[in-house]
Amino acid sequence: MKSLIASTNRPVEIAFLAKKAHPDAGMSTVLDVVFTDPKGVQKTVPAFWAGGAHWKVRYASPLAGVHRYLGQCSDPEDTGLHGVCGSFEIKPYRQQNLLYRHGPLRLAADRRHFEHEDGTPFLWLADTWWKNLCKRMTWEGFQELTADRKAKGFNAVQIVCGPYPDENMMEARWENEGGKPYEKLDFSVVNPKYFDYADRRIQHLVDAGIVPVIVGGWGRPQGGGRSTLAQVGLDGFKRHWRNLIARYGAYPVVWIVGGEAKDAYGPWSELATYLKATDPYQRPLTYHAPGHPRQEIKDNAIFDFDMVAIGHEGFATAAQTLELMRSCLSQKPVKPVICGEACYEGHMQTNFQDLQRHLFWSFMLSGAAGHTYGAAGIWQASVEGDPGIDPVYDWTTWREGMSYLGSTQLGIGKKLLEQYPWSRFEVHPEWTDKDCFAAGIPGKVRFIYQPKRGIYNWKGTMVKALEPNVDYSLFYFDPATGRRFNQGIVNTLSGEYTTPRLPSPQDWVLVLANTTKK
Repeated sequence: MKSLIASTNRPVEIAFLAKKAHPDAGMSTVLDVVFTDPKGVQKTVPAFWAGGAHWKVRYASPLAGVHRYLGQCSDPEDTGLHGVCGSFEIKPYRQQNLLYRHGPLRLAADRRHFEHEDGTPFLWLADTWWKNLCKRMTWEGFQELTADRKAKGFNAVQIVCGPYPDENMMEARWENEGGKPYEKLDFSVVNPKYFDYADRRIQHLVDAGIVPVIVGGWGRPQGGGRSTLAQVGLDGFKRHWRNLIARYGAYPVVWIVGGEAKDAYGPWSELATYLKATDPYQRPLTYHAPGHPRQEIKDNAIFDFDMVAIGHEGFATAAQTLELMRSCLSQKPVKPVICGEACYEGHMQTNFQDLQRHLFWSFMLSGAAGHTYGAAGIWQASVEGDPGIDPVYDWTTWREGMSYLGSTQLGIGKKLLEQYPWSRFEVHPEWTDKDCFAAGIPGKVRFIYQPKRGIYNWKGTMVKALEPNVDYSLFYFDPATGRRFNQGIVNTLSGEYTTPRLPSPQDWVLVLANTTKK
């Protein structure tokens, strides 16, 4: 084999050529590759069958230096797979992609937010592309949507690689350019061409600096009244997850074991345990819960963070989601919390930009580790004439959904937060009125979100519990446009201050920054 030179945190692919035929590739015949890094630490990485006699393994490491590998096949007589060894050099990554420069995601020490492997904070802003590996979303369209989301500040995408929501198993809509992912319902015969085309899209997201948040399949009953886990079988889903880990585990991914998954729909706990034990990189793992994230799957300790996913019925859903999030934040062990699905913009002609701002700011200032947005047309890869779902929720195409204003406005909000030490913010509801949301660092910086109180209402924002002898500069931030309205300097001994009035009757973010000179 020709020598390989890789860079830190970027996957390197090593090919193997079997000397024997393995008609049951991925079933009884499996290949693992043991990698040894420069410090002597070993990782056992599953390889995947790439078709014919071809097998491949993907590996990544943050350590520069010489890495060695050794193939271990379940069929030790195949000398093309078993006992094959080699080495290659990894050099420091010197380019601009933040996922490679700073490394994949992990939980921060406070277990309230995410950070890169080198400790750089990561403010999660994800979009929902559940069905965007299918062929309705063309390769050209996928690139266009990726560029749009990157430009707006999104840094994660939730995407299903497996059974889709609201579809029968193995139906034609599941196909991409290479066909269906499996040839049999029990996932016993993989179609490598499907995954080759999926590879291109997953790789493209990472190249754009966007974390693929990969969902192994939808969990609730559909297509015959049985859950996908019941139809495929636990062994089949384990094979599926081994394949996903082999293909994508070396990338800076996050795992969602199942969408709308719960033990009432099958042995999701056992599947999650298998996933965690098989993944050599220990990428962050969660599940998309149709109820309380600490209750739907019994072995909750296996999950690294909570994902709330409650519904789409406007401000009532926003309030319910917030209460569920607060419940998760109050429990032990402490975990980051993300709203993974709520109130897609334009869903059945509802939930437009004002609600999207309310979701983002109320959740972020209540302790969320980030936020996941969704838009009609995009999540189901809807195109003109084929909305990708039956019955039809709406006929919005993905390109129409891409232009909804909420996505731009959430990116503006993320950009503002990243100008401050947001990862150290504490929740402080006592800093303002009950209908507002506040967080920050005492004595340093405060963010207060005041939702819209109605038309013709210019009543200012109440700021409470101000520290004595601290000068705060104030400005109103328009979460719809990014405009700033300076409010001057405040220094009060009374501990309370109300701004004279709002710049206009809408929702606002009031930012206070300490300007006291020592």
